[in-house]
Amino acid sequence: MNFHNEVCTLLNIQYPIIQAGMAGDKLTTVDLITAVSEAGGLGTLGAAYMQPEDIRETIRNVKARTNKPFAVNLFCTDMTDDLTGIHDVQRFLDQMRESLGIEPGPREVQSKNLFEQQFQVLLEEEVPIISTAFGILPPYAMKLARERNMKVITMVTTVREALLAEEQGSDVIVAQGSEAGGHRGTFDMKQHPNGAAVGLFSLLPQIVDQVHIPVIAAGGVMDGRGLVSALALGAKGVQMGTAFLTTIESGAHESYKEALLNSTEERTVITKSFSGRPARGIRNQFIQSFEESGIPPLAFPTQNAVTGDIRRAAAKQNKPEFMSLWAGQGTRLLKKDQSASDVIHQVMKEAEQILGNLSTSKQV
Repeated sequence: MNFHNEVCTLLNIQYPIIQAGMAGDKLTTVDLITAVSEAGGLGTLGAAYMQPEDIRETIRNVKARTNKPFAVNLFCTDMTDDLTGIHDVQRFLDQMRESLGIEPGPREVQSKNLFEQQFQVLLEEEVPIISTAFGILPPYAMKLARERNMKVITMVTTVREALLAEEQGSDVIVAQGSEAGGHRGTFDMKQHPNGAAVGLFSLLPQIVDQVHIPVIAAGGVMDGRGLVSALALGAKGVQMGTAFLTTIESGAHESYKEALLNSTEERTVITKSFSGRPARGIRNQFIQSFEESGIPPLAFPTQNAVTGDIRRAAAKQNKPEFMSLWAGQGTRLLKKDQSASDVIHQVMKEAEQILGNLSTSKQV
């Protein structure tokens, strides 16, 4: 059965499967990106928090390992710090730092806005595909990308965002349902303080009916059943993040992988406690303690900056209760020690079997 469609042609991939660009903690390793692309999907580097020269080095390492297309994902949002409330937040976080045996946190932080330098590296290294979260490429960047025939993928969480993405030049839209792990991609946090929380089955067909460019489904897609369901609702493919976190090639900490494999659909929550932006992850001691404190988290990216030392220390000490364990709602479907290639091929095999069975049933 042929699953090759217009998004496969547009992105020059064999199968309509995109590995999500999961930023932070070196989750999207060179091994993972190349394995996904070599298996026929689209590997993605989650580069939003990376230094420009580190992005350049990683891109070159990927190109040395595969000649298949891959994407680089960046954040398109304001990275200006808002220090309002930082003293209260840091005083509370210092209690966690004490339990981890690390120094108290600073009362002043300065997040770096690296987008322009990061984007310049993507241009110079001739990255074939750029994907974005939290917004659309700014007009100057969109113009430069299109002049170089780079394809642009924009993640959205509402029909309104999808229409804006299409209008401003995106080639492909990722419709992110509320089931998805990690950060909500919502553009306007003032309008949706907790992120637009529309489920994928409701969101996807409404976006498909309103735009004229290919739509990719994201949120809780873990296997061939998810792919077939997404295609039935009008998507041209799927984006999968959580499904790749427990693979051999994933850069996820072993304690993180174990937490994912032991999680259920009831364990994940959407929280601002780690970063200041709503994100879905496994509820742990950090989230519970911070939310019970009643102290409002700082805005993104400041909250992300002030919790960074805690997350790093927790990883070194193998204490997942203080780590950001981003995860979607489909964790019961995860498998241990699979390769990324196995995930891709299993999804496609299951999808073929499902459609074959439906075809046989129809004939009967």
